[in-house]
Amino acid sequence: MTPAQSPRWQIGATLVRPGRGGIAAVARITLRALVEAGADAALLSYLDDRPAIAAGRTMRVARGSRARFAAGLLAAAARSDLFLYDSVGMARAHPRLPGLRRPYAVWVHGVEVWNGLTPGRARALRGADLLLANSRFTLARLEARHGPLRAARVCELGTEADRPPAPRPPRPPDAPPVVLCLGRIDRAQMYKGQRELVACWAEVVQAVPGARLVIAGGGDGVPLIREAARRSPAAGFIEVTGHVPEGDLEALWARADLFAMPSRGEGFGLVYTEAMRRGIPVIASRQDAGQEVNRHGETGLNADLDAPGALSAALIALLRDPGLRARLGAQGARHWRARFRYGAFRDRLLPILDEFAATTCPTPRGARA
Repeated sequence: MTPAQSPRWQIGATLVRPGRGGIAAVARITLRALVEAGADAALLSYLDDRPAIAAGRTMRVARGSRARFAAGLLAAAARSDLFLYDSVGMARAHPRLPGLRRPYAVWVHGVEVWNGLTPGRARALRGADLLLANSRFTLARLEARHGPLRAARVCELGTEADRPPAPRPPRPPDAPPVVLCLGRIDRAQMYKGQRELVACWAEVVQAVPGARLVIAGGGDGVPLIREAARRSPAAGFIEVTGHVPEGDLEALWARADLFAMPSRGEGFGLVYTEAMRRGIPVIASRQDAGQEVNRHGETGLNADLDAPGALSAALIALLRDPGLRARLGAQGARHWRARFRYGAFRDRLLPILDEFAATTCPTPRGARA
């Protein structure tokens, strides 16, 4: 895309501030890719309460008001050729008045479209001119639930960074190994594997004396995990931190010898790529898209959560073998560099959006004030 050729995009985003979850990160890197390609893109955020700068563009805000968000999109339809939404929920507000038909693309991430859809979300899904699925797993499960979707394309995600962080300080050779699990803990959707990790930790500690489990992340399910940890025979080796501020995350990562999030509901799992970026081996599951991101035996291990003892066996195998952890971590860092850094994501996304723009908006209006 070039400024002279580019249609004017309207990006509908839930959040664009740092540290607010995976969907927010996808909104940021999508906007950044469009802007870097010369697209004339504007941003409207639903939940933010004050304007901010994202990818060099000032966003407009709806302050959590559905009416204000819908009105902002309606006004944008008069000056925008294409719309892109960071989720199906946001796409429900897409302008549909006569004479204001504007093509739109929407990201689909996983659980929000796998389960039962409200009529509004179903209309937004079916009405999209382009569905951007974050993994083959997400698309396959989506189509198994809702039937074939001709407008769907798979575009794997990437981190917001193009470079690895500074090297982590070396751990003392006699320090007990630390397993980190970082993710939201929601009472209604507790699928990220925190309970499974707590349940098997006594077996892990028996095999690897002193091994510590650190579970980090906010959400209304934190008290449940803390109570499960308190009741564990290995309670003294389990730490549940709750929410960790953005500025403290690097220190948390620096403690980790192994990252484990054996989830049953990841549509992609950006946090796995963040572990790889830091050279930390990963344990995911075979029940969701984690197995697409984490290559079994190459960047970590994928445990079958339906096989008794499989998770604890994977943890023990890696915790007992520092050399294996180092090899898998190094291979994970190379895999991140080749496939999951920001530049790799951008190079996957832009050809898809170029094709979408060419087929749905063949004579773009170009940049306008």
